[in-house]
Amino acid sequence: MATKAIVGEKLGMTQVWKDDKVVPVTVLKVTPCRVVQVKRPEIDGYSAVQVTFGSQKESRLIKPQLGAFDKAGVEPGKKLVELRLDDVSEFEVGQEIGADVLEDGELVDVTAVSKGQGFTGVMKRHNFKGQRASHGAHRVHRMPGSVGQCATPARIFKGKKMAGRSGNQKTTTQNLLVVEANAEENIVLVKGAVPGPRGATVLVRDAIKGGK
Repeated sequence: MATKAIVGEKLGMTQVWKDDKVVPVTVLKVTPCRVVQVKRPEIDGYSAVQVTFGSQKESRLIKPQLGAFDKAGVEPGKKLVELRLDDVSEFEVGQEIGADVLEDGELVDVTAVSKGQGFTGVMKRHNFKGQRASHGAHRVHRMPGSVGQCATPARIFKGKKMAGRSGNQKTTTQNLLVVEANAEENIVLVKGAVPGPRGATVLVRDAIKGGK
């Protein structure tokens, strides 16, 4: 499990110069998060920190969210996000978490909801080869081919790779390098691509597998 985490917003991609090399980076806007609730193993069964960020009108929030903000005495934010952490002893309600929790050169895991691709075929969705382009093949070049058996069992098994909706699911990209963490401008530059469209809410935490 992670030891530190932060919630941000994906602004887009650009490139920066680092050690005389051009590095493609994703720009994340990391607005300081306010701690709404601290969950501890002895009470809740697990350790986590519930945070919010930004500001939101009370009329746009549901009553359970308003109750959580009122109980904590925290200004209402856009969303309530839970950060699963190993140790939450240093956190308290009302505390702010900023971009300074990350360090330059650190490896992180970034989680977000990927872009929805709509209904796609098996070649795009599962990287199928497709049918042959000659010898009698007629308008079946992107078809999956046979998907079942004959009389027994006379059905298609669950989990069969077929055409369908792709994307729009929770995705984690591991071991991305933090090129720059600017706490003054609330900006974090991460090397490479990050799941989700512009404006997506992303969760950044220290890498579980990579370390430093």
